[in-house]
This record gives sequence, C-alpha cells and structure tokens, in this order.
Amino acid sequence: MSALKKISLPYGHSSLTFEIDESLLNGILVSKTFSYSAEGTEEEIVREAISQPIASPRLRDLAKGRKNIVVISSDHTRPVPSHITMPVLLEEIRAGNPEADITILISTGYHRGSTEKELRAKFGDEIFSKEKIISHDSLDESSLKKAGVLPSGGELILNKIALEADLLVAEGFIEPHFFAGFSGGRKSVMPGVASKMTVLANHCAEFIAHPNARTGVLAGNPIHKDMLYAAEVAGLAFILNVVIDADKKVIYAVAGHREEAHEAGCTFLSDLASVKAVPADIVITTNGGYPLDQNIYQSVKGMTAAEATCREGGVIIIAAECSDGHGGVAFYNTFVEAESVQQVIDEIKKRDRSETIPDQWESQILARILSKHEVIMVTDAPKKMVEDMYMHWAGTIDEALNKAKQILQKDKPEITVIPDGVSVIIKQLI
Repeated sequence: MSALKKISLPYGHSSLTFEIDESLLNGILVSKTFSYSAEGTEEEIVREAISQPIASPRLRDLAKGRKNIVVISSDHTRPVPSHITMPVLLEEIRAGNPEADITILISTGYHRGSTEKELRAKFGDEIFSKEKIISHDSLDESSLKKAGVLPSGGELILNKIALEADLLVAEGFIEPHFFAGFSGGRKSVMPGVASKMTVLANHCAEFIAHPNARTGVLAGNPIHKDMLYAAEVAGLAFILNVVIDADKKVIYAVAGHREEAHEAGCTFLSDLASVKAVPADIVITTNGGYPLDQNIYQSVKGMTAAEATCREGGVIIIAAECSDGHGGVAFYNTFVEAESVQQVIDEIKKRDRSETIPDQWESQILARILSKHEVIMVTDAPKKMVEDMYMHWAGTIDEALNKAKQILQKDKPEITVIPDGVSVIIKQLI
C-alpha cells in the first residue's frame, strides 16, 4: 500500500493541507528561495544594499540639492515589505537632504487604488500618518503627461508627479513575471505610473504572444524593452528591490542603477527560482497566498507555472482564495460574453496594438491555458463566476482531484505539485 504525502499550500492569509498518494506524485517543484538562509535581519540586508549601490552614487548623495523627491512604491496587490524598505529609503534621502519635499507615489498601474486600510497595513501607521502619499490613477488625464513614444510605437504617457520630480526613486520586489520576465526595476514606472493608453499599447496581443514574453526571460522581450525605455524617459535614478521567501521575508536586496541593479537581482533570483519541468497529467499550484491570490485576474500568473509542466490535455488545479472576486470587469466580461474559449482567442488576435482593450492580456493568457487544459479553481470566489470563465469550481483540493480524475478518465493520474506558482521559473526539458 502506498504511503500518503501531506502537502500544505498557501491560501489567502492561511493555508490548505491535503494528502496525496506518493505513488502518483511525480514531483514537488519549489523555489530555493524557500530554503535560502540569509545572513542578517531583513533591515540589515536592506541597509547593506543601500550602502553599496550598484553602478550608482549613494541615494543620500543623489538627494543633495534636490527639492522635489518622489519615491514610487507598489500597491496593495504586491507583497513588497514597505514597512521595512520605506523607512530605510526615507532615512537615506533625509541623510543627504533633511529639507527634501518627499512624495510617496503608489504605482497602481491599471489596478484600483489602495484603500486606507491597505496602505496602513503596507507602510505602518507612522509613515501613513506623517508622509505625503498619493495614488496613481491611470484614468485621470489631468494627472498625466505625454513623455514621448515607446519603441513599440505606443504613446508614452506618465504621471506628472513622477515626470516633474527632481529625483525619482522606486522601491519594489523581484519575482518571476509571466510576460515581463521579472517584476521590479523598470516596472515601477511602466505600468506602475503609466496611463491606461500606455499600458494597453505595451500589453498588446502581439507582444503577449511573443515567444520571449515569458517567465524569467528579459533578452528579446518586447514588453521589457518598452518598460526600460519608459523608466529612462521618466528619469528613474535609483531603485531598491528585494527578493522575498515564502513567508514574505527579505532574503536579498539590491540598490542602485535602474537597469544594472535590477539585472543583478534577477540573476540572483533566477539561480534560486529555476526548476526543471516535471510533466504530469495533473498539476496542482497556487498564486502564493495573500496578497497575490486576491482575485482570479492575478491568479492567472500561478496557472502559467502549471501550464509549463502540464501535459497537453492535462488538468490544472489552482488554489486561490480570490476574496476580491474576478479582479477585473473587462477581464470577466470577455469570457462571459464569448460563446467559447476559442472565440476569446480569435477576437483578441484580430486586434492590433492600437486596439487593445482593458485586461486583454490576462484574458489572452487565460484563454491560451484553457485551450490546452481544463482548469479547476479551489477558491472562495462564487461558483458561477468561475464557471462563467470556462473553469471548474471546487471547494477543496480533494474535490478538485476527484473532478480531475473524472475529466481525464484516469484512476491513477500522475501529479506534479507547485506549492507557489508565482515563485518558480519552470525550465522546459530539451
């Protein structure tokens, strides 16, 4: 009789635990960031990076003589430990310029604005109460300004606060990203503080379908190229980016030049996060728990990791709490209004770069996955909402596994588990 393997998956603020027959388990794919042992406390790691910037003077030196300093910070959908990073950044700026007028600009991208509760949780009461914090709004034309033309041909329109800064700084974190290669660095500017039109141009169907617009790929990635250009035009002078583990704790930090420091961070993460594909009939994954699994929209990221190691015609099971529902009206409606997944694909393919609609990129990737795999969501999102988007709903992992076996018509399917789908870079077998 085969032994049972107990597995725990991050889910919202907690976890889901289930048991699986070890004879069916092909592998468990985990980033080495989960077991990486960092030297020093989180704050010490951040301070060391700030004190030894890559290809850049220290931030305190850059701040001298600058009156209007803007620090771009991620919104509530990103697990950036700003309660640790922001105090160090502010201290460093004021060490060089005690009288600096500092604005923290929340890079919402195309997301909704963060609530007061979310910002307090992110920064802590002291920073929230004492510092000037403004949220970017990609739809507010009065807050935006044209800054040029992207390499792709789209208009580059950015937040005036960022463009008019005497010194533009950004904090963030680096994780594998399903079409930009990696998060962090230049992404703080675009899509972070870009207009709706600029985001739509960059996230066009042509680029999302590009073979280099994939997890862990920067070279030849057209989306990354646009983002680099936007950061340069905006004058992003200094970044502080961290790498975090499964508990959202800082294990590594880089600071300095927007491109060279970011590349150093991406190299570090790639070495830890890359794992070889272990093909299986069923792949179970997650979106890493809160805050990344707040909605179905974000959870597509975790699905792409499963996609990279699931056999053609196989089943993907993703556990994502989705307390915020679908996460995008246009995203949801794209599937509700379509008669099939293929229709979603066909409609998106017809659009050129100037015709991109909101959330099209997420719809395009989800439709790509659904064209090859059945997807079962273990989620708190309403069953009808999930089914409206051509996926299956399940209340538990065990229920999802039973449904997957029925779909595959296999009693003993091979299974691969990716406990955190957004933390790994799946390398295809050659």
